[in-house]
Amino acid sequence: MIVVSPAMMQLLSMADRAAMSHIKVLITGESGVGKDLVARYIHSQSPRSAAPFVAVNCAGLTETLLESELFGHVKGSFTGAFRDKRGKIQLAHRGTLFLDEVGDMSLRMQAMLLRFLESGETQAVGSDQPTTHVDVRVVAATNRNLRDLVAAGQFREDLFYRLCVIQLEVPPLRERPEDIQALMKHFLARAGRDLKFTDAALRLFLAHRWPGNIRELLNVIEQLVCLSATGVVDVEDLPAAMRRGPSPLTPRDDRRRQVADNLFDALVKQGASFWDYVYPMFLARDVTRHDLRELVRRGLKETRGRYKAMLTLFGMSSGDYRRFMNFLAAHECGVAVREFRGAKTSEAPSEMPPLYSLPTDSHTEPTELAH
Repeated sequence: MIVVSPAMMQLLSMADRAAMSHIKVLITGESGVGKDLVARYIHSQSPRSAAPFVAVNCAGLTETLLESELFGHVKGSFTGAFRDKRGKIQLAHRGTLFLDEVGDMSLRMQAMLLRFLESGETQAVGSDQPTTHVDVRVVAATNRNLRDLVAAGQFREDLFYRLCVIQLEVPPLRERPEDIQALMKHFLARAGRDLKFTDAALRLFLAHRWPGNIRELLNVIEQLVCLSATGVVDVEDLPAAMRRGPSPLTPRDDRRRQVADNLFDALVKQGASFWDYVYPMFLARDVTRHDLRELVRRGLKETRGRYKAMLTLFGMSSGDYRRFMNFLAAHECGVAVREFRGAKTSEAPSEMPPLYSLPTDSHTEPTELAH
């Protein structure tokens, strides 16, 4: 870990103390700040360092697959279960289990995880055999505010207190500018390239808000390494988003505003495209399934429950309808439309004629989502 700023030095000091125990740790912070690296650091400094470190991305799997991934399954327990499979919890025996994006777990999976945390016992999907006791240390991470989810009834309060014995908040990169140049040097050295920045380019680089944090910084360095022919980086060599100033997707300082609001503003007010902005962020795990569902809800409210009308609203072509619906279905991000059928839009229909003049073929609407 490349650390220079006082904030990160203090964080690592707390991580060192937490590593010496076996209690649970909850790591919070924005996407891309390095929560997974902090988890691996805790494991490497702990008495369990010789045992496995097993990571599970809770946001990247459906409920059924996540259950099988965590607890394992027996042959024939479901379609495609051609052999017995040990779960990640068992594979992490005497080591560390890292639950990434734990805030995206369904309530059912939260109940199953809580039972394991209380008893240390697991039972494979489809098994009628006695449960197995496993000794693992659990480290969880999320970019969401679990207290808000508890208040909204979307996260179990008892599970929250089970996971949040020690909480480590990783600050965003924009709040620790001292680390930016150190990380730049590290990434350039790893790439085997020595780039020189002009003063103007360096000022823009350091003033950038870095909404994607360290992941975005790494991507920019890799881009500059690949495209720079002279070895000197000037303003025109920087990504367009850095030259224009803050991106429409830059998180605001007021953290009470949800990510979905920022995404919706970028698409509707800033003219961004869903496939160019939201889709890459979702694939990079900067946007969660919950964020995507909330964005879809805002879109349906604006279009009075019509998925087809969302194409224009979100900067997509009319031919993207099937692709968009398949994408939502594949990631379980579809939202029922019934509650939006009588909703009022935030703007008068006369101000948005293209949106409300789209065809109204009822048979092409996603009826499976309406129920």
